[in-house]
Amino acid sequence: MQDTVLIIDDEKKICNLLSRIIELEGFKVFQAGTGKEGLKLLKTENILVVLSDVKLPDFNGVELVKEIKKIRPATEVINLTAFGTIADGVMAMRNGAFDYITKGDDNDKIIPLLYRAMEKAKLTARVSDLENRITRKYNFDFILGKSNAIKEAVSLAQKVAATSTTVLLLGETGTGKEVFAQAIHYEGTRRLKPFVAVNCSSLNTDLLESELFGYKAGAFTGAIKDKRGLLEEAHEGTIFLDEIGEMSLDLQSKLLRVLESQTYIKVGDTQTSQVNVRVIAATNRDLKKEAEEGRFRLDLFYRLSVFSIELPPLSRRREDILPIAMHYLAEFTAKVNKPELSINKEFSRLLSMHNWKGNIRELKNVMERVVILADGNEISENLLPYEFHNEIRGTDPLNMQEMEKQHIVKALRHTRGNKTETSRLLGIGLTTLYRKIEEYKIDI
Repeated sequence: MQDTVLIIDDEKKICNLLSRIIELEGFKVFQAGTGKEGLKLLKTENILVVLSDVKLPDFNGVELVKEIKKIRPATEVINLTAFGTIADGVMAMRNGAFDYITKGDDNDKIIPLLYRAMEKAKLTARVSDLENRITRKYNFDFILGKSNAIKEAVSLAQKVAATSTTVLLLGETGTGKEVFAQAIHYEGTRRLKPFVAVNCSSLNTDLLESELFGYKAGAFTGAIKDKRGLLEEAHEGTIFLDEIGEMSLDLQSKLLRVLESQTYIKVGDTQTSQVNVRVIAATNRDLKKEAEEGRFRLDLFYRLSVFSIELPPLSRRREDILPIAMHYLAEFTAKVNKPELSINKEFSRLLSMHNWKGNIRELKNVMERVVILADGNEISENLLPYEFHNEIRGTDPLNMQEMEKQHIVKALRHTRGNKTETSRLLGIGLTTLYRKIEEYKIDI
């Protein structure tokens, strides 16, 4: 597709001459004799750069820049004038013009200037497209399920997304708390700013403090230079604090200061740093009970729970299990480049009956596993982990052991004997896998 240029000038000879010069450079050129004609073309054509005369029959070209930017923010505008003034030039740039040049004296500058404006317009368009893709990926439509329970949670999240209010997401492990946090951020006013996620349970207290707040050179052994913290990285955006219930009491008091005053002190610093950040926290614990028992600050709990959303477990939205499973079936089938797969009735029945203590995360992992292990066009119940069958009363223990053995064998064959990958695929520890291989005398 050719790069496009629009020339707006009521002098037809100048329009034709500029068009010919620019077309020789390989650009596709549109012409308009008035500002209104130019704006009409901008609504129907993907114009990257506009060359506009300042004196038009119906518009001041400097003011026209603002109208062009309203229609196409990524389009770059170059103002051309026969009698340039500093005041007009300054106003044009303030309105968003790429440049302001004088006709005649600057004819040799137009083509190099046009190329620079074109590159900027294309870069802006690519960035905008990327931002739109990210927003689409993480919006509320990405949250799976049609049950009333999940609809209620989504409705609450949509209402709070447009604000900068602190949000506390509650729910069992695997219910999609980070997915909700991302949707709240990317559908809010801070969507073009950073979204930074940190798992409070994955780091010890000292490391979490230095990661969150950053540190000054010399703060501790190994701190050879200043380090920006995650709060600073999330400035003007959102920081998502997952497993907030695991944070130490000492760090909780420092986080409370951030929530109350948007200030903090870096490790090893004496000066206060300012930050503008929205906090979304998540936990699978009962924080109020934790606070009453002295394991969580009550004042922090009240600051975090300004707006709480409880995410329902799969046990309270069983009608969503099969649709979610089918979503992941299609996703993983495409990912591993397999033909379209179907699931049989017994497989569906066992999915619906399962406890799903790991919720959506567990369901996603199960569907990835069965897609990888499937040999034919249908996914049957024998591909499910053995605990699914244990949940059915009257199951013969010997048959269960054989089923478990065959499940492990299939996984080992798929990974070509890679024990680490097999244990990940099966969702069991590596030592457990070795024990099972020895117990069942599996030789791969």
